[in-house]
Parts: sequence; C-alpha cells; structure tokens
Amino acid sequence: MLLAVDVGNTNIVIGIFDKDRLVSDWRIRTTPGMTEDEFHIAISALFATQKIDPSDIHMTVVSCVVPAMMKIIDGYCRKFLGHAPRWVDANVVDMPVCYDNPAEVGADRLVNAVAAYRRYQTSLIVIDFGTATTFDAITKAGEYIGGAIAPGIGIAAEALFQRASKLPKVDLFQPPAAVIGKTTVHSMKSGIIFGYAAMVDGMVRRMKQEMKAPEAKVIATGGLAPLMRDVTETIESVESGLTLEGLLIISRQMMI
Repeated sequence: MLLAVDVGNTNIVIGIFDKDRLVSDWRIRTTPGMTEDEFHIAISALFATQKIDPSDIHMTVVSCVVPAMMKIIDGYCRKFLGHAPRWVDANVVDMPVCYDNPAEVGADRLVNAVAAYRRYQTSLIVIDFGTATTFDAITKAGEYIGGAIAPGIGIAAEALFQRASKLPKVDLFQPPAAVIGKTTVHSMKSGIIFGYAAMVDGMVRRMKQEMKAPEAKVIATGGLAPLMRDVTETIESVESGLTLEGLLIISRQMMI
C-alpha cells in the first residue's frame, strides 16, 4: 500500500492507496508542535477505522509546505513504518518546471499540476483554494510555467473581522442571493464571496492572455472550490481529489 500525505498550512490530507485504488482518505489539522509519537497516535486511530494494517504500507510520499512538519513525518515513517518518506519537489516531478528557481515552487502546486495535466492533456489553469489561493499555469505541452499566489478567502475574511471592530464574523458556506446587501451580514458575505469571485475571474483572464491560450481549461481544488465554482464565471470543474491523485502519479514515477 501507498501512504500519500499532503501537508498544508491549515490541514493535512492523508490517503491510502492499494495499487491505483484510493482505499480511504482523511483530513486532520496541521499541528507543527506535535511529536512523531503524537502523529502516530492520530494516524493510527484513522487507520483503525478502516482496519488498515500499517505493516502493509510499503511506501510513503509527501508534499509539504510546512518545514516544521517534515521532521515529524520523517520520524514517524522511520520509527513506525520502517522506511523513509519520499518528498516531492521539482527534482522528482516528471514535468518541466519553467520557474526562475524551481526549488521555490510549493510541492502542493507541483502535485496539482501533474495530476491536472495527466487528466486533461491540455493547457490548464489550476486554482487551489487553501490557506492561500494559488493559480498555476500549465502549457499544452505539459510545462509548468508559473502562477500567482493570493491570500486565501478565509484569511481575507479573518482580516476583515479583526480589523473592523463593528463587523461580525459570518459563515462563508453559501453566497447571498444578491450582490447588493440589505444587512451588514449580507453586505459582508457579498463583498467577500462575490468580490473574491471577481478577483478569480480577473486573474484567469489575465493568465489566459499571457499564456496565449484562450482555450486553457480552468479547474479548481481545495475546500472552498465548490463554493467558488458556483459564483465565478471561469471555473469549469472542481477536482476534489486532485492532490492525492498527483501524489499517486508521482510515487509511480519515483519507482522508475
């Protein structure tokens, strides 16, 4: 079995694959202060719910954007799984990375790019709605050419709540029925959700122009991707399992 781990700033996504089949997946909070033993306790409880025997895990592949978690996961794998994890970076990805310094590209962005291109085989813009919102451009020839990073919608909303003392916290699970708000909560939801959607659409249009690829397919992933698909004009589909799929593909490339 393959253990696939994507460590983000807010959450860790964990998947178990049996050959090409995703057996189960989970999402836990990223806690850089934990020890490898605490990580073992948390992940063992998840494995137990699906009767997964850790001794059946013969390879672990990890994309990580939180350096403090790397030692924890490395220690967990060596101590409890009996092998060192394999780390995703530009050197192990079977895709040209046309960045001034390829080592600067986040592993999660590379994983998403690999999975998206394998699935669609065309020019792409991949948007990941995580702690940050990332936009990544892939050419029709399968080259990663760069992208953009913006504050995530959650970060933007939190900044508004913290800096404007009279504004309440609002949930962001559903867009309001109209752009013009009639209450403070309605107005805030409109500004955050529809305003963010306009930013996404504007970025996509600019990226397509620079790529000279008006036909580029626009896909989204991440926790708020379904919400943003419904309020943007440019997102064509949501691929919720994109990151784990990319880790599976890269693990196969690592074994060649």
